[in-house]
Amino acid sequence: MAAGSESQVIAAEIERIEPKIPLLFDRDDTFYAKIDKVPVDVVSARSMRIPLEIYPGGKSGLYSLDGGDLGRGDMPTYQYGSLSPVSHKHGIEWTTARKVGTDSSKKAVVNAFQRDFKSAMKEWRRNIDSLCMTAGNGVLGTVGAITTAGGNDTYVLGFTGGTRLDGFGARLVRYGMDIALYNSTLTAYRTPVNPPPSTMSSLEGTISYYSAQQDTITVPSFTGASVGDLVVLSGAAPSIPPVAFLGVPYHNNNSTAGMWLTFNRATTPAVIATGVNANGGALTLPYPRLAMNLIMDRVGINYNQRLQAWMHMCQKQAYEELGFEVSIINKEVKEQGLDLYFGDNMQMAGAPVQISASWDKTRIDFIDLDNWGRAEYMPPGWYKDENGLRYFVVRGSTGGVATSNLAYLTCSFNLWMRNPAAGAYVYALSVPAGYY
Repeated sequence: MAAGSESQVIAAEIERIEPKIPLLFDRDDTFYAKIDKVPVDVVSARSMRIPLEIYPGGKSGLYSLDGGDLGRGDMPTYQYGSLSPVSHKHGIEWTTARKVGTDSSKKAVVNAFQRDFKSAMKEWRRNIDSLCMTAGNGVLGTVGAITTAGGNDTYVLGFTGGTRLDGFGARLVRYGMDIALYNSTLTAYRTPVNPPPSTMSSLEGTISYYSAQQDTITVPSFTGASVGDLVVLSGAAPSIPPVAFLGVPYHNNNSTAGMWLTFNRATTPAVIATGVNANGGALTLPYPRLAMNLIMDRVGINYNQRLQAWMHMCQKQAYEELGFEVSIINKEVKEQGLDLYFGDNMQMAGAPVQISASWDKTRIDFIDLDNWGRAEYMPPGWYKDENGLRYFVVRGSTGGVATSNLAYLTCSFNLWMRNPAAGAYVYALSVPAGYY
């Protein structure tokens, strides 16, 4: 007779489930966490005015004390820019079975409902942080290559072959995110080849595959999708051009074309920030010093600033490697562990180094948070109806109640810089090897 096997008692064995659930993705909100703490200007639905003393006044010159004419005078010129709040939402939806199925330690190792609600706020803040990296148009990525198969488009973002198109790749998008697709000039949007589900915008597609390592996403095919097209956040289409939060590259921008708030950059150089072009080269010490000196050249050496040097970790590494070239190891007369790296208390020309995984890998921005503001129409929080309810029941196809619920995180605000002349950045830096 055969010996009893383990397969005969497997039904009686206890199943072990690891109670600690790791995150296989990031939830960084590094820059937004700082901006969230700057003073808030509460605004109405009307545009907020930002007054600027844009030109000096008075008429200076020589004159004669011997009956000379003193001439006429003048006064400073004040103008104002204006901006409007932008509304952003983050919706979550769950079924009753999802909630009830994990509401007890006897059923599950985690209460999914409670965990998911805490996670929703973190995810929402992470996505707002991503929008703070954009230039007011909600562009989250640049299509560098396209493969179409089975009704789906696979896009490589940020690269065409070995050529880098932007400093983000696929960093700013997320798995499951709904996105729109615009042409390279944001003058037209693409439409999906096949209509998406009626529960979402007819102009958008959902990311069904996401690889951070390969900067690759897959979405249902868009008609006419081309290399150079721009991935834009949900809710932007059909606006031309799309409009979103005015992020860092909108304000810290040395372009002489386009608009800053209501000012034409081409005719108002005073509102143009200072940029130092690295021309695709590696970080060297003169670049940051030049950027900071040019700020003083614009606003004077007595202009009080508390600059921070914001960058991706790759540029922090490039900066650290400059330090390796001049470092000397001083050995004390005691047992010491070996650490050939610098600590985190780095400064760049006196400005504390701040890192963000979502920062443009090709630039370093010198930012004084006292020079930034937030115009807030509606503070961040859970959306509530007139009865104070924040959970909403989904209706079934018959009009009856469905065993499914909705909730939304919402806000309405925008970012602004008080003095663009006090902003500077280094751009077109090369990215150290190994970073995608």
